[in-house]
Amino acid sequence: MTKISAPIRAAGLSALLLAAALTAAAQTSDGAGQSGAGPAGASPAVTAPFGTTPSGEVSKVRIVRLSEVNGTVLLDRNIGRGFETAVANMPIVEMSRLQTGDGVAEVEFEDNSTLRLAPHSLVEFPQLERLAAGTTASSAYVVKGMVYVSLVKTQGNEFNLLFGGQKFQLPPSSHVRLQVDGPEAKLAVLNGTVRIDGASGPVDVSKNKTISFHLRSEDQPTIARNVESYDVLDAWDQKAAKYHAQSVPASALTNSPYAYGTSDMAYYGDFLDAGACGSMWRPYFASAAWDPYANGAWAWYAGAGYSWVSPYPWGWTPYHYGSWSYCPGVGYGWQPGGTWNGLNNIASNGPVNGPINGSGHLPIRPIRPPNGREPALTVVNLKPLVRSEAASEDSFVARRDSAGLGIPRDGLGNLNKLSQRTIDRGRVTTSNYTPSPLSEPATGRPWSENGQGNWNRQESGRPSDSTRRSEPAERTDSGPRYEPAQRSGGGEPSNRGSGGGPSGGPSGGPSGGPSGAPSGGSPSSGSAPASGRGH
Repeated sequence: MTKISAPIRAAGLSALLLAAALTAAAQTSDGAGQSGAGPAGASPAVTAPFGTTPSGEVSKVRIVRLSEVNGTVLLDRNIGRGFETAVANMPIVEMSRLQTGDGVAEVEFEDNSTLRLAPHSLVEFPQLERLAAGTTASSAYVVKGMVYVSLVKTQGNEFNLLFGGQKFQLPPSSHVRLQVDGPEAKLAVLNGTVRIDGASGPVDVSKNKTISFHLRSEDQPTIARNVESYDVLDAWDQKAAKYHAQSVPASALTNSPYAYGTSDMAYYGDFLDAGACGSMWRPYFASAAWDPYANGAWAWYAGAGYSWVSPYPWGWTPYHYGSWSYCPGVGYGWQPGGTWNGLNNIASNGPVNGPINGSGHLPIRPIRPPNGREPALTVVNLKPLVRSEAASEDSFVARRDSAGLGIPRDGLGNLNKLSQRTIDRGRVTTSNYTPSPLSEPATGRPWSENGQGNWNRQESGRPSDSTRRSEPAERTDSGPRYEPAQRSGGGEPSNRGSGGGPSGGPSGGPSGGPSGAPSGGSPSSGSAPASGRGH
């Protein structure tokens, strides 16, 4: 087993992104933009005061990624169910709504641009389209709260930031922070330039300036020559922007619109030379016994069916493109190739159900759409889900076969070395740990036990009351508040497709996840269709 050099790893990621870009334009089968009738009683969206581009030259077959979930985060997937507990890697389609309570969330777009929600924020996505030229048109309507938008240098893509009666088309390389609080809004320009309509014509507002709006009056916006500082949230945003910049060199080689997920692959794993099996990408903290399809969930999307959602922080690209292969003595590894799969991500490069070379089975989709009483997220846990986690304010426990689950984006230094020690010993406690500024003291767990933490509670596939369909969380005085301070101007394999593959875990195994992230508890009367492995 030989590690592959950084330039070759970058070229490999670039090749897979180029292949995805060349095939994506021909894909029209996912139905990502379709919405079907759902159960009555779902709360309506706040309608953004702008229409979308006329159809005929645009495609609705487009998804973006919920790339980070820490704390209380709810997602309305436009399936008629209203808000449900969100988990990382859930696809976001047009007309979805994302809301945070005591938590934070991040949305990643195809070109690695990102939108981050601070606590107690609500954002709608009235437009997610792909234009005839292959570029994208995205609109995010901020209903309330605070969001950060960080755009990369991709030319041709359109990103509109909407709030109140305002609409701004942000240029490439923009980095802004928007706060909407009732009739008032403030747009801080952290990088780049934003153009507004002033009393005497267009005005360009540059870096380190803030535009204030009175949304319920005809008053002109005012411009301040400084930016208020929200130390904790600003630090979180800056670290996240730097983290995603890791994937820019690889994606820039191809101008591919499919750069999302590559920063996580670069951080949470590595390519290696597996001898006769060829070059493979494997996640850190995964032994040869680890199975990429032993844990996950089936998420229902009207017009497209069930989409496989991985619990791992890197679990986007390897489950929508390429294939997983089992290499004797090495374990499962991922290899690029084939077409990009959107919502229908168990579609090609292998059978959907049944054994492959005698080494396991693909996960079974639920056999029918959920009815009004059944959850729209069906959890699959064929093995106990292993998670690494903080043990105290300054120590962290890494566990073998956690495959990165629970590992923070920063604060642990070189993951490769820590991973190898953990695989050898089974469990390693390290004091070389710097908790995130958004982590709770004493535990290091961000905000609360939702988001990725919920995956760890559904060992048997049984739902609990805590993860049933949720109503939007309104802000209360008990939530964290942030006061601003003034500041001035990173053998032979057996193959299976990107959406499905064998597992080394026990065959069979019921799962009936709740409409939300998994959580342990007693079964409810509205259990989901059973899901396990094919035989």
